[in-house]
Amino acid sequence: MGLCWFSMVLIVFVLVGVEGYPVEDLVVNLLSQPQVGFKQYAGYVDVDVKNGRSLFYYFVEADKQPDKKPLALWLSGGPGCSSIGLGAFTELGPFYPRGDGRGLRKNPSSWNRASNLLFVESPAGVGWSYSNTSSDYNTGDASTASDMHTFLLKWYEKFPAFKSRELFLTGESYAGHYIPQLAIAILDHNKYSTGFKFNLKGVAIGNPLLRLDRVIRATYEYFWSHGMISDEISLAIMNDCDFNDYEFAPPHNVSVACNSAIAAADSTVGKYINNYDVILDVCYPSIVEQELRLRKVVTKISVGVDVCMTYELPFYFNLPEVQKALHANRTNLPYSYSICSNFLNYSETDLNINMLPLLARIVKNGIPVWVFSGDQDSVVPLSDSRTLIRELAEHLKFQITVPYGAWFHKGQVGGWATEYGNLLTFATVRAAGHEVPYSQPSRALHLFSSFVRDRRLPNTTHPSIDG
Repeated sequence: MGLCWFSMVLIVFVLVGVEGYPVEDLVVNLLSQPQVGFKQYAGYVDVDVKNGRSLFYYFVEADKQPDKKPLALWLSGGPGCSSIGLGAFTELGPFYPRGDGRGLRKNPSSWNRASNLLFVESPAGVGWSYSNTSSDYNTGDASTASDMHTFLLKWYEKFPAFKSRELFLTGESYAGHYIPQLAIAILDHNKYSTGFKFNLKGVAIGNPLLRLDRVIRATYEYFWSHGMISDEISLAIMNDCDFNDYEFAPPHNVSVACNSAIAAADSTVGKYINNYDVILDVCYPSIVEQELRLRKVVTKISVGVDVCMTYELPFYFNLPEVQKALHANRTNLPYSYSICSNFLNYSETDLNINMLPLLARIVKNGIPVWVFSGDQDSVVPLSDSRTLIRELAEHLKFQITVPYGAWFHKGQVGGWATEYGNLLTFATVRAAGHEVPYSQPSRALHLFSSFVRDRRLPNTTHPSIDG
């Protein structure tokens, strides 16, 4: 019996070794996980041994033919929010939390139908990523991009089979900063490296923060156009606020009259609306927490979406058996897992950085860039992203290669899209919020599948290409 057990372990080790995957990071017993045919890996990559800084990752194989499909990196925003807690387990990964907080259910629209998926908790201080040097939690865009560049180089050492594989960089929200800066770091690496070069094939970011001064104005225009504030308040904001001078870090370069008008708008919108998806109902965390502790299923559905998932997931992730299965929290962090970091001190001035020049550099290097927007998001409204991408295309002197028009999914309008110069695409996703895969998982998968397969979104009602 003992010899048979040893043989089985040896076979597993040999198989994993042949694939070029690290056997020690294999996830084999995730609590109450539905049975699947693909492998999952999770663990740490040390990005600064001297300071003891390490980033946690979760990797999911494509569900079919993983050796023939590309690698897509996903980063969530914040800054300071969990790519695993948001992206992997409530948006585009293979599993969602079950309503009782003690198990998982399948996501039928997981992006691993089209690609291998890599999620990273970045920067250190997010999720289970950590540093033994407290000053590392004072961070910003430059150090985050540098650490992610180092992370990828070392992750490839763990997974050498992916070194030559096509790489796509994806994310949402503040990943509008993370992804372009990481792409530039990769392009610079490729330019100067005499050895390994990244096989970067595309960049896609959803509802991204690209220019803070422009997005603030767009938010209040969105409130007015959707009947969330009055004509009087909207006119006061547009007359009294000069958003060209707006900066996030204090002192804000706005007048007393502007601040007063903005306060009136925020009060009118109120706290019982999800600004990230204005058509969804809100979840009441106190009720969810009480019910989870009583082991009851409290999933609250709004327009087909469990609006309490982000409150259910931390309960699951804080279970010791879950952390053990994921090889997480190896240093016994003095705080519980949370979706967004409560103590990370991220540079507020970095929020003001204009990302358009970086997107221009990426496109000039022949890398396709897709920007997609859920149309129910008031935080980074589609009108902001659409205008910025058009202005970027004009700066690059790109002609329209696909006129603005509807794209289709399962015989229905999935959204609207346009393309410039065969390298720059803007697309909306109909009835989606800030986190597009969360509120419209099937349409999001169709968009992502088109992106990684280098196909335009269909302008007819022909069957979708998901799968």
